[in-house]
This record gives sequence, structure tokens and C-alpha cells, in this order.
Amino acid sequence: MGKTLDGKVVLVTGAGGGIGREIALMAAAEGAAIVVNDLGATLKGTGHTLTAAQTVVDEIKAAGGDAIADGGSVTDPDAARAMVEAAVKEFGRIDAVVNNAGILRDGFFHKMRYEDFDAVVKVHLYGAFNTSRAATDYFREQQSGALVHMTSTSGLIGNYAQANYSAAKLGIAAFSNSLALDLKRWNVRSNCIAPFAWSRMISSIKTETPEQEARVEKIKKMTPAKVAPMACYLMSDQAAEISGQIFAVRMNEIFLMSQPRPVRSVHSGDGWTAESIAEHAIPALKSHFTPLEVSAEVFSWDPI
Repeated sequence: MGKTLDGKVVLVTGAGGGIGREIALMAAAEGAAIVVNDLGATLKGTGHTLTAAQTVVDEIKAAGGDAIADGGSVTDPDAARAMVEAAVKEFGRIDAVVNNAGILRDGFFHKMRYEDFDAVVKVHLYGAFNTSRAATDYFREQQSGALVHMTSTSGLIGNYAQANYSAAKLGIAAFSNSLALDLKRWNVRSNCIAPFAWSRMISSIKTETPEQEARVEKIKKMTPAKVAPMACYLMSDQAAEISGQIFAVRMNEIFLMSQPRPVRSVHSGDGWTAESIAEHAIPALKSHFTPLEVSAEVFSWDPI
């Protein structure tokens, strides 16, 4: 039996460590040639070194795979295009992009600066646009391609002190769905993964109470390697019919996440006033409201 990604060429952003590294290593083991992109920045996005990306390239080559390192920033459209073009120049094509690069600048909203909001959205959401847009020109020409975007339950459900990160991650889910619709005619697929895994980004979670400390200890058991199989599957030909979906991966659990659809409706033949909405519409709708929860309250049981 051949390897799942034999002959494919994959760009993985933010692949110098954590989830991105595990995806790059597994994709290479499954037969893909890899462009390992990593800016080598701090968790907040400062600094720049190729060391992390090159280390992963060396690991891939030591295991018999093929890879090149790239240190460009996904926030720069020209750098994103250069990543894709490096794949085509070195390996002859580009088959998949994993939009994994990210930073955190957490803070409660009343303390959040414009710069912190802007920087996080630029890396996550604009970064996904820049790499996807660059790859799409090649995907259309070859009539195939796969995009895998990392979203988060912080955006899909909610979390404290992450207005910037949550906005970017929910934006990525909508972005992915739009790409799935727009690019279907060229056999290009776009899907999201919301990963649960201990990584450098997750390590910044505040642990100010015993409950928060206990939660972090549970997350530490969720290894990034558990996320890689789903990403590799979504890039493979076996997933040719899957597009526009959002999956979550937590240890050995895989979830298909819901997407917004109408839940309940009310109608008034005479139209509505603010008063009639208060008296009739809201009482009818209220039992169907979505609770205001954080991710940990929704995923309240221990991972399997």
C-alpha cells in the first residue's frame, strides 16, 4: 500500500514547533515534500530566525524525506507568494497548504490595545488569506488542491481575554467555507481543524486559580501529534469529497463541529415593534438561545 501523500507537495506555516511541526513530520513520513515555514518569532510575534524551520527540515531529511525551510512572514503577501513559489520551484508543484502560523496577545478587552488586536488578526486571518490566495493560482491551473486551516474553539465557542484571537479564528472558519464554495469548480477543498493540544501558544494560558491550573494540566496531556493525522487525511485524495467542514481533534476524539443555521423562528403578520418583540418574540425564542460559555464548559469531560 502506498503512502497517503505520495508525490504531493505541502506548505505548512508555523511549522517550527508544536502542531505545525508534527503535521510537517507526519506529512513527510506519508510521502509529501514539505516547505517548512516558520518566522522563528516569539509567542507575541517578535524576532526572526530560520533555526526552528531548518531544524524540522533536518529531521525530515534524516528520516529520508524531502523538505526546504522558509522564514517568511505570512502577514506579507509577497512573502506568502514566495513560499508557494519556492515549493513549485523546488518540487515542481503545490498540492496543499496548512495555515497553522499564529501568535497570541491575550488580554481582557477593556485593556486590549489596537496593536494587539491588529497583530493577531494579521497573522491568523490575513496570513491564511495570503498563503491561500498565492496557492490558488496553481490549484486552479492543475485542477486540484487542499487547504487546511487551524481554527479554534476560542472562536467557535468563546474564551476569556481573547477577543483578538477569537475574532481571527472564527473569521478563518467563515473564510474557509467561502473558499470551499468559490473553488469547488476547480476541485479545490477547504476545511478547518480546531485542535486541542499543548503547544507554545497554549502555554501562555493564565493559571491564577486551582481550577485553571487543573485545566492546564489536562491540556498538557494532549500532544500535538494527535492533530497531525486529521490534517494529513484532509490533504489526501481520500478526502476528495470533503470540503467546507470544521473538525475538532482532542487526543483520540474527533468532533464534527456545527455551523450556524436557523434554530427557531417567529412570525408576525403585522410586522414587529420593539414592544411586541419583547412581549412575544423573545419569550418564544429564549429557550433556544445559545448559552454564554467558554470552550472548557462545553468540552467539560476529560479527553479520552
